[in-house]
Amino acid sequence: MPQTANRQLKKSSPYTAVMTREQFLFYETRTTAKLMDSGLEREEIVNKIISENLFQYPTEKSVKQMSLACMRRLDALKDKHLITAIAEEPSNVAKQICLYAMMREYRLLWDFMITVIGEKYRTLDRTFSKSDLNVFFLRLQEQDDWVASWSENTIVKLKQVLMKTLVENEYLDNIKAERLNPVLISPILEDAIRSAGQEIALSAFNCFV
Repeated sequence: MPQTANRQLKKSSPYTAVMTREQFLFYETRTTAKLMDSGLEREEIVNKIISENLFQYPTEKSVKQMSLACMRRLDALKDKHLITAIAEEPSNVAKQICLYAMMREYRLLWDFMITVIGEKYRTLDRTFSKSDLNVFFLRLQEQDDWVASWSENTIVKLKQVLMKTLVENEYLDNIKAERLNPVLISPILEDAIRSAGQEIALSAFNCFV
């Protein structure tokens, strides 16, 4: 595909494949939330993460990139109380809010969690398999020319990230599981979602009341 046309497709699409490298990052997002909650400026946060090796990465190469990714997710929440909750609440609550932050930042995850996972809970169909992922990506490729241009390797990696994200949030017991677990939304997150007028996202957390 010509480079100019490729750029145009990318610019016109709401989807991105950056999740292939920016995965769930719970520990990193929580660490960043604590620093944001303490009142540090953005540059101070990045510098502190790098200088003190707070992400515990073996090299500095991707630390800045990941710290900025975490900040983008936290910014996407548009809610200081949720950032504080990620920093201070028990890990099960913090993880759920991190998942919502990731949904707000990545349209791909937003659509997947609502149109696939949320629909499963809505219809009381707790089965889940690779075919659900395949159908989701086929539908996206039919609807969006930028997604249609992604390599098979990129699609495979994105499927792996989605599966691992479901496992890390206990929607699935493991990557081979074929049944979704019941999920109970945190009242903190439910209230924030409703206050933000984002009720459409509640289905991703098995909430329909």
